[in-house]
Amino acid sequence: MKKTIVSLLSTCIIAGGAASVSAAANPFADVPADHWAYDAVAALAADGIIEGYGDGSYRGQSNITRYEMAQMTAKAMANEKKGSTADKALIDKLAAEFAAELKNLGVRVANLERNADVVKWSGEARYTFYSQRTENAKGDTDSSNTNEVLLRLEPRAEINKNWNVHARLDAKVDLKNDTTDEVSLKRLWAQGNYKDFNVKLGRIPSGTSYNKNLMFFTQLSGVEVNYGSKVKLQARAGRISTGDMRYDDALKRATKRKTPADAVDFQSLAVTYKPGKLSATGAYYHFKNGMFKDTFYNDNGDKDNAHIWEIAATYRFDKNFALTGAYMRNTEADKYNRSYLVHLDYKGAKKQQQGSWGAYASYRYQGGNTSIDPTCDGAFFNTKGIEIGAQYTILPNVQAKAIYFRGKQLENDLKAEKLFGRLEFWF
Repeated sequence: MKKTIVSLLSTCIIAGGAASVSAAANPFADVPADHWAYDAVAALAADGIIEGYGDGSYRGQSNITRYEMAQMTAKAMANEKKGSTADKALIDKLAAEFAAELKNLGVRVANLERNADVVKWSGEARYTFYSQRTENAKGDTDSSNTNEVLLRLEPRAEINKNWNVHARLDAKVDLKNDTTDEVSLKRLWAQGNYKDFNVKLGRIPSGTSYNKNLMFFTQLSGVEVNYGSKVKLQARAGRISTGDMRYDDALKRATKRKTPADAVDFQSLAVTYKPGKLSATGAYYHFKNGMFKDTFYNDNGDKDNAHIWEIAATYRFDKNFALTGAYMRNTEADKYNRSYLVHLDYKGAKKQQQGSWGAYASYRYQGGNTSIDPTCDGAFFNTKGIEIGAQYTILPNVQAKAIYFRGKQLENDLKAEKLFGRLEFWF
């Protein structure tokens, strides 16, 4: 059975809400002061029983589920001491009404009361299409297309005031072949936050801090430590699954290797300085894995290490324009051993601001043995060229993105091109 919030308000003046109406300020833009339920809504919001939506609205005519009502009841129970005897009796009735749902969920009312605000879920659903084309030695065009839908769920649970647990679960649907992946656990880590100090343990997201970076963004099984504020020191160590690295797939195509490489041992150290409008980063990365023992990487095929150095800087001229430059060098690779970019950003699409938009233009040179897994949806493995892109917020938490890359393959100087489009829904 479903009921609307408006119809429930008459029975949800709980946990002392009626007593504190005159002092409460209504936080919801879509509940005017002359609305009959204004005082009740303001009181319930002040007591933390209702929260509304991320865009600042209450949506009082929208249907809510019985589970959402059970959460409201649990929050009211937490504030039960504020209410009168009649309020407490009403709370007991509400708890009894929703006991069946809580039992089916395997959650007792007492547990829900304690944990109602501890676990928070967010995520996204997105549709992605891209067409990647390369010219071959015969002058023909080789192409590969992707047409997929992804669902991503990201729960976050608080342990105490300093520690919390994060996770990310992904599932994909390949629309071209009509196949569906099983839900996979991509990330799971515990995080401790202290003044000027942060530590992550587990399967963590791993990436450098500047926009459109050359290297790299994937997940690392290990530890990350961050220290400082204006000057930030970051140290990471662990192992990376080659299944999470675009480099391994590209290297297999380039060298005809069919078997996946083992996990890569990885360590990195980075220092970032932010003296106002400027942000500068210097970083060192070390990889060790047998997949580097190939003549594509080293002429003799006798090295299994990558030592990569990076410098990057972003200068923000004003609220609209920002310019980024970066350079990387792999001192172990004999070829395709450097990468660099120049990237100009204009404005930026904000997730919750309908009509906001942004655009960028950049030149990227991505040496295949240096840009191991760059955060880039345009330029691809061992290519150079110009990339342009734009984002537009169609509705709050709904964005469209388009990217076009045109350039050359570094291995043979033949044409390379990519068209990328994505529609994203955040929740």
